Amino acid sequence: MPRSRKYLDNRQSDNHARWLVSYADFITLLFAFFVVMYAISSVSEGKYRVMSESLVSAFGSGVPPPSAAMPQPVANEVLQRRSGKSAEQVKRREQMRGVARDILRILDKMVQAGQVRVTQSSRGIAVEINAAVLFDSGQAQLHTESIRALKEVARVLAPTEQSIQVEGYTDNAAIANAAFPSNWELSAARAASVVRLFVEAGVPEPRLSVIGYGPNRAAADNATPEGRARNRRVTVMILDETPAPVTELPVLGGER
Repeated sequence: MPRSRKYLDNRQSDNHARWLVSYADFITLLFAFFVVMYAISSVSEGKYRVMSESLVSAFGSGVPPPSAAMPQPVANEVLQRRSGKSAEQVKRREQMRGVARDILRILDKMVQAGQVRVTQSSRGIAVEINAAVLFDSGQAQLHTESIRALKEVARVLAPTEQSIQVEGYTDNAAIANAAFPSNWELSAARAASVVRLFVEAGVPEPRLSVIGYGPNRAAADNATPEGRARNRRVTVMILDETPAPVTELPVLGGER
């Protein structure tokens, strides 16, 4: 009888200590859970930083990006590490965002009125201006009231390094007169008028180029008056010229 009591006492002691194993497993899993959650939150924060600083909404919303509170060298280092970009590329992108913010500030009233659109893509920053703001119908001479705003834009662009491509577009309504035999000439002349003003305002001429697309590359449907009005536009394209390696393509069919 004493031997049985001793055996039962040993089993009860074992059962009392068994909860320590489950508790240790629970603590281990809980620790692993928090480690995983911290890792996920860190990755998401980094992705959000890169995204928020590369999209137009970052410079158009008026809300500073998450890295704005960080010292600039630290912010640049974070961007470089997270996005794999060189310090020069990060600096160039930061400068592009600053230019876009300044242009949005200058053209704020026209942006609010839907007469100007500022967008960003892999090509760079596009400032699309409705032609009605700049020119009379069928003309390429700038309105007096638009010259002041364009000069302000030129003052922002003058100290930068990026190339600037000014593109003219028209709707599909045919034009034929002594000055402009077709929409090609009209679109090119309108773009050239903007470039000429930029040069006079201090933008270095070698950085500027003119393209006239005529009725091609429509932004909206020419079947409606609203669509035709949207297609009559001038776009100031601030090019993102990120250096890329040049690779010579082989001749098809081998050497000849």
